[in-house]
Amino acid sequence: MTYSETLDWLFAQLPMYQQKGKKAFKDKLNGILTLTEHLDYPHHRFKSIHVAGTNGKGSSSHMLASILQEAGYTVGLYTSPHLKDFRERIRINGIPVSATYVVDFIDTHKSFIEQHHFSFFEMTVGMAFDYFAREKVDIAVVEVGLGGRLDSTNIITPEVSLITNIGYDHTDILGDTLDKIAAEKAGIIKQDVPVVVSEFQPDIAWVFEGKAYEKSAELTFASQLELPAYTTSLMGDYQTKNIKGVLVALDKLKNFKVDPAHIANGLKKVTGNTGLQGRWQVLVEHPKIICDTAHNEEGLSLVVAQLLKQPYKALHLVLGFVKEKDLDAILPMFPKNASYYFCRPNIPRGLDAMVLQAKAKKHDLHGKVYTGVREAYEAVNQEASKADLIFVGGSTFTVAEVL
Repeated sequence: MTYSETLDWLFAQLPMYQQKGKKAFKDKLNGILTLTEHLDYPHHRFKSIHVAGTNGKGSSSHMLASILQEAGYTVGLYTSPHLKDFRERIRINGIPVSATYVVDFIDTHKSFIEQHHFSFFEMTVGMAFDYFAREKVDIAVVEVGLGGRLDSTNIITPEVSLITNIGYDHTDILGDTLDKIAAEKAGIIKQDVPVVVSEFQPDIAWVFEGKAYEKSAELTFASQLELPAYTTSLMGDYQTKNIKGVLVALDKLKNFKVDPAHIANGLKKVTGNTGLQGRWQVLVEHPKIICDTAHNEEGLSLVVAQLLKQPYKALHLVLGFVKEKDLDAILPMFPKNASYYFCRPNIPRGLDAMVLQAKAKKHDLHGKVYTGVREAYEAVNQEASKADLIFVGGSTFTVAEVL
């Protein structure tokens, strides 16, 4: 098969949470354990850092990878979902896995995959771990896909675990309270492995304290520490919280030499070193167009707060969500004195734009409906003046279509 044919097969044959939602989620680790046994346990052949959390886990993963690259290490990076190309999920020193490797991996293991009906995510994690082992990375930064306890990545025993924060997201799978969600994220805490939590949240700190005690894992809440101030190429005021967690995680990482110069350079070169996109990314200057993949209440509240600090003559927002979002919690935080362009991301989970418009109207947010993200993006570019500000977001998939 060609690379294109291989991707078509992957997306057509295997359930994928990003496309199908809850029904694609598996509530056990049997699948990934079976696959990695077939692959000769690749996750036992490289060191790793495991990163979970509701918001900031992607940015934190890329920061860690960039800093370790600056320190001279060969660094694997596994993240999800991708924005433009499947290969973004699996990188070494910022370079995506080759199309040839993806094709060869599927060609070699296709019959085994079909026989066991692995999920899309199980297959992708197995592919990443196999690639990192074959390429003999010094360390891999592995981002949790969803939750933690039952996530396919949770078969690794990392050098350090990092949990960024806890907020309401994927409540249909992870639970409808912060306690329950925190317990799922805390599931990545391993026996005798230090764990860092970026943000101290008083109401749920006990969840991490209890799990860390059970696992004899040293626990540190990074936000409670006085740490050196660093800047990063990743825009957004919220990155200051992520930086603290990253700094402490690196401090707990044994047998790796990382000095302040590596940290400073790595944080300044995150996008260049790792190829991260979609975090307060400025696409155009006149009019200024900003996109951000924040898609839950906590993440969007930070993004909207920063958006309202920007100078502009008029504000335009291109918004598209997935069906399971709690819009009554999310929409009230958006400004009423703005023009809205409602659209549906082109995936099965995409929320109908007319439904979004009706919901938004109840919160006094007004705008037009468009058949798709690209149509909305073309319309806003025609209507906005050079002094205006355009924001694109609501979903990773909305941003992906613009990129």
